[in-house]
Amino acid sequence: MSLTASIGLLTMFIVDFADLFYIAQLADSALTAAMGFAATVLFFGTAFYIGLMIATSALAARHIGQGDPDQARRYLTSILVLSAMLIIPLAILLFIFAPDILELAGADGTANRAATDYIRIVAPFMPFSVAAMVCSGFLRAHGAARRAMNVTLSMGITNAILDPIFIFGFDWGMQGAAVASACAAVVSAMFAIRPIVKSYGGFYRLTLLHFRNDIRPIMAILIPAILTNIATPIGGFISYRFIADYSNDIIAGFAVVGRVVPVAFCLLFSLSGAVGPIIGQNFGALKFDRIRTTIQQATIFALIYTLIAWPIIYVLSEPISDAFHLVGDGRHVFWLFAALLTPLFFFNGMLFIGNAACNNLGRPAWSTLMNWLRNTLGLVPFLWLGREFYGLDGIVVGPALGGIIFGAIGYMVAQYLVTLQERRTALTN
Repeated sequence: MSLTASIGLLTMFIVDFADLFYIAQLADSALTAAMGFAATVLFFGTAFYIGLMIATSALAARHIGQGDPDQARRYLTSILVLSAMLIIPLAILLFIFAPDILELAGADGTANRAATDYIRIVAPFMPFSVAAMVCSGFLRAHGAARRAMNVTLSMGITNAILDPIFIFGFDWGMQGAAVASACAAVVSAMFAIRPIVKSYGGFYRLTLLHFRNDIRPIMAILIPAILTNIATPIGGFISYRFIADYSNDIIAGFAVVGRVVPVAFCLLFSLSGAVGPIIGQNFGALKFDRIRTTIQQATIFALIYTLIAWPIIYVLSEPISDAFHLVGDGRHVFWLFAALLTPLFFFNGMLFIGNAACNNLGRPAWSTLMNWLRNTLGLVPFLWLGREFYGLDGIVVGPALGGIIFGAIGYMVAQYLVTLQERRTALTN
């Protein structure tokens, strides 16, 4: 599950990486910085996608584990309707207020204008992206890992083909990267819907009564899941405010780090999505020993993967900086990430596993609380203290210390929650 999820995610992340790489070849640090600002703003939409996908995956997996696939289809259909009701207004707001939101994040001048163009092209296609994510979650709940992988794989391949054509062939620059992303969203939605129609009974014939009855259990998972994932772009927004007063070279360095992290740690990012349905199905079947095994093995996997990734990223730090035309302090920012922050990403992996356990063991609000604390209490004091005592280096390294604390908390919460649910089940039976 984790491997196939990571292949799909890796494809998507490599495309984001390639977007920034192609833009960096224009040798304008303001445009490279603009990509970082645009990604930070658009991640608010991604937070909704992920929340809706988590709700689909958790509810569908639980009912599939209980032997009720029709109810799983009904939840899928209800969530797709709800997705349109949420994402279309959000897309309109981002389209209209993009310059103002970017200004709040600290983007001005060329960076603001370029990022605004990018957002305004991508925003109208957000409904396609959310449909792809929701349907992918449904496929993963069925254990159809390869089909779920194909959704993101199709997005990545489409983007990889169109990026150089639009950016350089048509000389559209950042607008070309945005058009390629929009086309990729449409293609991925098609690849997500087709297997559901062909192999899993298609969508449920929904009525208003069904939708009203489904809303409560959906919202019970969806609201905490969205709030959980919105914490991440909030944290990114805060971080960009701390570096906004620095030069475009430094902001470009942060933008490159932001693209390298998902590519380098794609398996850890996919781990949460892979572990969730496994925990959900075994919770539905009351197999708590398997849930404990899943959490323990996922944690060991995260540690081994991080220890392998660290030396590779460190060795490649100079070539990557050269490839993205990073100069001055921008290169220093990336070196700090490669040398000091890479091994500490293991603790983020622990937090991802803890979030998956909370979302699929009936306590999604706990996941929300952990993520918000991580991106506020575990971020702002460390950014402020780091800046006051160590300047730029403190801003780069400080937040990782908060990650250590909340990663350990995430693991302990996951273990406690399994024990709590097991005891409650024993008392009920």
